[in-house]
Amino acid sequence: MRTPSGKRRVGRPRLRVDILTLFPGMFEPFLSSSILGRAREKRLLEVGLTDLREFASDRRRTVDDRPYGGGSGMVLLAEPVYQALRKVRRRGSLVIHLSPQGRTFDQGLAQALSRERLLVLLCGHYEAIDERALDGVDMEVSLGDFVLTGGEAAAMAVIDAVTRLLPGALPKEDALTRESFGSDSGGLLDHPHYTRPRVWRGKKVPEVLLSGDHARIDAWRRAAALKATRIKRPDLLARKGRTRTSIGRSP
Repeated sequence: MRTPSGKRRVGRPRLRVDILTLFPGMFEPFLSSSILGRAREKRLLEVGLTDLREFASDRRRTVDDRPYGGGSGMVLLAEPVYQALRKVRRRGSLVIHLSPQGRTFDQGLAQALSRERLLVLLCGHYEAIDERALDGVDMEVSLGDFVLTGGEAAAMAVIDAVTRLLPGALPKEDALTRESFGSDSGGLLDHPHYTRPRVWRGKKVPEVLLSGDHARIDAWRRAAALKATRIKRPDLLARKGRTRTSIGRSP
């Protein structure tokens, strides 16, 4: 779309993500590659990187200190986090702290986040963030019951999962509905996939996939997906029928 002067109008991105981190250099190679790189070129995704050290109050750019009460590790100071959030948070922003104490990230939450317009991802480091700075956080999100060195890897996973759900991000968007956890999958894992050659090291492609009978192929894929789920993730069968994921914001 062009303005009356003939200049091309740059519209708002479908999703804006601001990342607060001590290591902004970790993100650019990741954000410039594959689907994420193309989404940024198409203005579906816009990412801002904010270095928490910019908000340190001393020459040494100190952002951490020893914890009150003793113990190992260092704690991120509240003030730099607070000031960084003040800088990037806008009306309508959803602020997420990547933390092992948060709700487990899954496809339902990825879909819910893909409907947002403004996300702020706060990446902790060291032992923790001063609890007083977390009053400005809307929700905590975890990749699972394990501990990472910092929230950067978790932030990358969230951005990747959410971006590919944006309309126009994938060349063939109907693939989204058929893959593991897609809307057409019924909450099951994806079915097995095969490509050329038909026989590889003595292992054959299932004959039904070569038949050209799409009804039979669809039936086989549904049965294969159910079998894979029963073997690999039986817990998913117990979760079927969950309601749509909702998101709450802090007051």
